[in-house]
Amino acid sequence: MTARHKTLFRCASVVAIAAALAGCGRGINSDPDLVSYVSTVKQRPGPPLDPIPVMQKFETFLYADQGLRDPFSSPVDLSKAGSGPHPDKDRPRQPLEAFPLDSLVMNGTLGAGSTIVGLVMSPDKVTHRVVPGNYVGQNDGKVTEVTPTKINITELVSDGAGGWIERPASISLPNQ
Repeated sequence: MTARHKTLFRCASVVAIAAALAGCGRGINSDPDLVSYVSTVKQRPGPPLDPIPVMQKFETFLYADQGLRDPFSSPVDLSKAGSGPHPDKDRPRQPLEAFPLDSLVMNGTLGAGSTIVGLVMSPDKVTHRVVPGNYVGQNDGKVTEVTPTKINITELVSDGAGGWIERPASISLPNQ
């Protein structure tokens, strides 16, 4: 840009700013109709306010907790909870105990008679051999019997009172 162009640009800018400011010359006091309208609007009363809501009265209740059971204590006597079946915490875990029982699929069996071995596929697509005494599932499920169509299991589940109960379960062939 040359010096002449810069000068022309500055002159044009000054003229544009002057024209813009010329429109701002009229104030609110220069129009008497506008002044009278604004004063009448300011004198009007405002709309009525909503009434203050009535506070609802609540009935007081005295909680007499003397002689009642502590809600944070155990609901039963845990000294009796040790009797009955319970999981063996010291035994080594077996591979099929890492999966929920409903995710295991029985594929078939090997052998005949009293030496039947069950074939169980885990969710990671690995087939495992199962015989009575093996553990499967996440609830300490112990295999009790392997038949040609079914694997019977006894699981230990918590009774909610610190004890354990035995629950029968099974894994069957998909077509059975």
